[in-house]
Amino acid sequence: MSVHEQFAEDLALHALGSLQGDELAALRAHLLSCADCRRELELLLGDMALLAMSTAGSAPPRHAKQRLLDAVAREPRNIATPASARRGFWTLVPWFAAAAAVLMVVLLLRQNSELKSSVATLNSLFTDQKLELQHAQEVVETFTAADSQQVTLVAAKNAPQPQGKTFYLRDKGRLIFLAINLPQLPPEKIYELWLIPKTGAPIAAGLFKPDTRGGASVVNPPLPVGVEAKTFAVTLEPDSGSHEAPRGTFVIVGIGE
Repeated sequence: MSVHEQFAEDLALHALGSLQGDELAALRAHLLSCADCRRELELLLGDMALLAMSTAGSAPPRHAKQRLLDAVAREPRNIATPASARRGFWTLVPWFAAAAAVLMVVLLLRQNSELKSSVATLNSLFTDQKLELQHAQEVVETFTAADSQQVTLVAAKNAPQPQGKTFYLRDKGRLIFLAINLPQLPPEKIYELWLIPKTGAPIAAGLFKPDTRGGASVVNPPLPVGVEAKTFAVTLEPDSGSHEAPRGTFVIVGIGE
């Protein structure tokens, strides 16, 4: 065995950073006097640097280095020439490049999925806000439209305290009712609003309960479109309501305006 063959394996281990103890000291002493081995070590280090730059990703597990050393130990002791050793390193470069490409595709797919989820969330928020805006515009239109029929409801028997007011758009079937000073409800009772048409039976327009100050409202109950209203009224009904016709006491009744 020549002197260079004796140190060939130690050069590879030294390039990997795994040579220690007396073997490392002996190799360093040999490198001081052997230009060929110094050149070979420089080539090995250069090949490893190129290999490192050709890959991307997180640091390998700590036990990966030991697996590599164990694989080197199991290989036959035939020392490859420096040129063939360099060719061995370069054959791995396409595989590392392919792995890096696959990793990049996975990352891009994950980012695309996250972007789709964000877009879906924004679309949902936009739809909700659009519906809220539409509802607000309908309420404003019912209050302010030139053809909004306004009826003031006052207490029966000339008792002026409880009052109500309706804003009614016949062509769109929209109704807003506001009330003040309503008496608190007896047990198992509820107020019911009625649309009294010019012809036909009264139409139920919503059940409601006043707050502690006697205030109450009914906003856009389900009503048929195009019904011409003669007036509106509020009755005191059983808590389940009376949906076909008023059965209870009339509390406030509309007067035309």
